[in-house]
Amino acid sequence: MTHRRDILMIGSALLAGAVAGPGWTQTPFTSRRIAVSVRGQGPDLILIPGLASTADVWRSTATQLERRFRLHLVSVRGFGDLPAQDNGNGAILAPVASDIRRYIAEQRLDRPAIIGHSMGGQIGVRVAADAGNAVSRVMTVDSSPFFPALISPQATTRDVEPLAQVAYQALQFLGDDVLLARSRDMGVELGGATDALFGSIGWQGGDRRVLAQALYEVMTVDLRPRLADVRVPVTVAYGWSPDEASARSRTDALFRAAYARLPTPAVFERIEGAEHMVMIDQPTRFLAAVNRFLD
Repeated sequence: MTHRRDILMIGSALLAGAVAGPGWTQTPFTSRRIAVSVRGQGPDLILIPGLASTADVWRSTATQLERRFRLHLVSVRGFGDLPAQDNGNGAILAPVASDIRRYIAEQRLDRPAIIGHSMGGQIGVRVAADAGNAVSRVMTVDSSPFFPALISPQATTRDVEPLAQVAYQALQFLGDDVLLARSRDMGVELGGATDALFGSIGWQGGDRRVLAQALYEVMTVDLRPRLADVRVPVTVAYGWSPDEASARSRTDALFRAAYARLPTPAVFERIEGAEHMVMIDQPTRFLAAVNRFLD
């Protein structure tokens, strides 16, 4: 049985983010679900942030990649300072994935690669499962097709549903400061990464309803059955620790089990010293993994 405290810890850890910065040119694409900024020249690469994050979470990575790639940096409306628009009602993640596929088609991208962090990794998996050969490859970053399984491999949606409802109500009616405070309390338990993130970047939050709904979906939707539809290469990057006292020492087996249903076995990139915010915790090691993924 999945433990309530551990599942809520997953939900809180997913709530890390930052807002998109100025100076990124908007493409001529209209969506009430996502905003896309474009940088650089070269093969197309889509970057999707996680829950409560916008494109700025990729700033360091983008600076290194824009010399070789045309980057399409996605932000989900309702996170950070972006108005919720159509994300203010109904489901969020599936419609967002649909609009990313529409963006690929309308902008005539040439089989882009996709990198998605956390929730963004789940969206990347959805896009790849539905887009077929319209994308070339996918990297997920500390992301699982079913997050609760990283704590309890036997967890089911039924186990998680009551806990997801609690998280939804807390965000919807009490605001993101509630889970922010809880996340700070858990900073030591999470290896300090959560607390370091809040201290260095700042809590951005977003629209209460969008945050609550997106967190609920991330906690309850099991995408493992969709892995069979992913026909392109997948790389899974995640934080890892050699310290047996750290929960991160056990991530190898957990992530390999999470992606076991892929038709072609994934490439696994463990990033030593990283926690959930892999690209911020260990930018040099993460970039080396990204370069291997893109070569």
